[in-house]
Amino acid sequence: MFDRLCKAGFQVEFHSHAKAILAGDFPSVEAELEEVLIGATIPIEEIIAGGGGEAKGTQRLRRGLQAKGWDTKTFIVEKRINDVPREAVSHKMDHVKAFELGDGSAGTIAMEIEWNNKDPFYDRDLENFKRLHADGAISVGVIITRGRTLHDNMRDLVGRFFDERQIRDFDDLLTWGYDPTSRQRAAILKRMNATKTRGEMTFREVFVSKFVADKFGEATTHWRKLEDRVHRGVGNPCPLVLIGLPDSIVTFGESEAALRPIIEQAEAEAANEAEAI
Repeated sequence: MFDRLCKAGFQVEFHSHAKAILAGDFPSVEAELEEVLIGATIPIEEIIAGGGGEAKGTQRLRRGLQAKGWDTKTFIVEKRINDVPREAVSHKMDHVKAFELGDGSAGTIAMEIEWNNKDPFYDRDLENFKRLHADGAISVGVIITRGRTLHDNMRDLVGRFFDERQIRDFDDLLTWGYDPTSRQRAAILKRMNATKTRGEMTFREVFVSKFVADKFGEATTHWRKLEDRVHRGVGNPCPLVLIGLPDSIVTFGESEAALRPIIEQAEAEAANEAEAI
């Protein structure tokens, strides 16, 4: 199952019989997810211009899923005593889809995309899956996140962008829609000056190191953090499918014409943030 994804470098793990459940009751899920994920791309400029936030490529992935009926849904679990509401808990899921099963009943799969969040969001996702599965609201929970190669190679990817676009200073970064805050600028300059006694570090080396550490550090959502939780039993016994995005989804060499909307949106967002301060 998900052979096309695995061949394309995606990581796929099944837990608590999720593979058998999908194969037996939800055979169309494999084709739907593969169709959307195989075509997923994120130009490196989106990662830079977005400052590490959710890339527009991830938003396109969301729209691709929504086009196939995987919509945002809020589950409300309510406790009632003698028909009087006493307690209600809501669980909002990124993407949810109901499927008709062979016996005429319906089954539901819930999915979360954690591209680059704080890693405690995994606890929230997995606990929500656990509760909703226990209440019979979902059959399987799916998490799509930054895979091991994408996380481990992020510094190389950002460094390659600097090399190919010949980024040498803050002004060069502005061309691609990224304007570091005064605090970030000061930290980069301070680190460059501090390393002079130990050997000069280039702007590229310092910026890449700080950008990746700040935006894609170990405390963000990536495969190892998810795997650690699942292997500890968080979310158990809800059947789970874990999918890791590979570094191959990051693309290079996009034309400036194609990238112009990305850069203009980043500039507009930066201007709005500056006005709000």
